[in-house]
Amino acid sequence: MRLLHLGNVVIDLVLTVGDLPPRGGDVIASSTATTPGGGFNVMAAAVRQGLPTLYAGAHGTGPFGALAREALATAGIEWLHPAREDLDTGFVVTLVDSTGERTFVTSRGAEATLTGDELPAPADDDLVYLSGYSLLHDSNRAALLPWLAKLPDDIEVFFDPGPLVAEIPGYALEAVLDRVDWWSSNAAEATLLTGLVNPVDAARAVRGKTCRADVLVRTGPGGCVLAVRGQGVTQVDGFAVQAVDLNGAGDAHAGAFLAGIAQGKEPAEAARRANAAAALAVTRRGPATAPTRDELEAYLRAQ
Repeated sequence: MRLLHLGNVVIDLVLTVGDLPPRGGDVIASSTATTPGGGFNVMAAAVRQGLPTLYAGAHGTGPFGALAREALATAGIEWLHPAREDLDTGFVVTLVDSTGERTFVTSRGAEATLTGDELPAPADDDLVYLSGYSLLHDSNRAALLPWLAKLPDDIEVFFDPGPLVAEIPGYALEAVLDRVDWWSSNAAEATLLTGLVNPVDAARAVRGKTCRADVLVRTGPGGCVLAVRGQGVTQVDGFAVQAVDLNGAGDAHAGAFLAGIAQGKEPAEAARRANAAAALAVTRRGPATAPTRDELEAYLRAQ
């Protein structure tokens, strides 16, 4: 089985600060790092758990595009398309404050220019990953929605709406909800869709808005909530750790969960492994800090 990733790889410019500046203000960062981000984090997490992965998104020609491809190659992730000749890959300014919380500003690049003729026909056992960020870009949205509608019924589709879920055009979100097999989001994103603050209620309501999807709602240190069709809504407990950087925790969770599902694990077990992967990720600084399969197994044995 292979993960076919249709999200967006960008470059993260990560600045660590004490507190965010007030509007019009200024602060001095205590550290700065330039790292691959966006969809890269999910793919790297999946590959580290043994799931072969293909990046089917667009990427650019320029310094950020070169960084993205270098990171993909180092991580063992293949890519489908040649670099865009007229655009660089986009970037995200990420501010990490003293609590470990992240604040983002995104600048679009080549990853926002995907076209329908570039989308591959998935193999029978491919697991497809779709990001809500892609649905915010006009070109990507126009390419992805018809492609999604024509997918064979037995191709499993995993959707992560991202923090801008409320900005996805309604018709596009409805089309995705009609087709996806898994919705995975954090609690705040589930609340944006449903208006319900309680993660259990929100997970149940998200499931009700879909035609066929099971739902996973991440609850931070608490773990996650699973709403699987034919079963009740259940809480899968998290793991207590001392967090130093929350950047990339959700991506580590998604990648590990995808790998678990691809390896035939039951959703509750895949979610438990994803909770552990996210817990390990937040003990390390940087956005792509998901553990390897051996690290995850050793951590779970010690619990």
